[in-house]
Amino acid sequence: MADPDTSLVVAVVKPAEAPARQALRDYYHDIAGRYYGRPLTEAEIDEILTDEPDEDLQPPTGWFWVATLDDRVAGCVGLRYVAEGGIRVGELTRVYVSGTVRRQGLGGRLLNVAEQQARADGVTALRLDVRTDLVEARALYARHGFHEVPAFNDSPYAGHWFRKTLR
Repeated sequence: MADPDTSLVVAVVKPAEAPARQALRDYYHDIAGRYYGRPLTEAEIDEILTDEPDEDLQPPTGWFWVATLDDRVAGCVGLRYVAEGGIRVGELTRVYVSGTVRRQGLGGRLLNVAEQQARADGVTALRLDVRTDLVEARALYARHGFHEVPAFNDSPYAGHWFRKTLR
C-alpha cells in the first residue's frame, strides 16, 4: 500500500528476500544495540539472524511486512500464527520503526496492517511480548488497544506481555 502524501510503501515480503533481510538487520542493530548499550558488529547480527529464524513469517504460518520510504527500509512487522489453548492466535514480532521516521505514525500503521491480515485470516486475538526498557513500544501497544496479561512464554528478554482481542 502506498501513501499518497509520501513515497512510503508497506508491502508483504518473504523473510529471505533482500528488503526483509535489511529490515531485520536494522531491527536487530536497533533492538540488540539498545540492549547491549553499544553498536553490534555485522558478525553479531549474522549470529542473531541464525539463532532467531524467521521462515515462519510467511503463509501459511505468518506474514512479514516491510515499510520503505524512498526505497530505504523504514520499518517492519511480523505476524506468526501460534496455538494457544486450542485456538490460533496471532503473535506480533519484529516490530520496528527506523529512528529517522519515529513519532510519525508508522508504528501504528504497521500494527494496523498486521491486525487487518489477522482478521482476514480468521484470528480473534493478537499477542506480543516486549522488553521493559522499550517504554515507547509499550505505550504504542497500549494506544492500539493491547493490554498487559500474564506471561505466555519464558523469553529471557521479555518483561511485559500484551494481548488484544479482535472483534
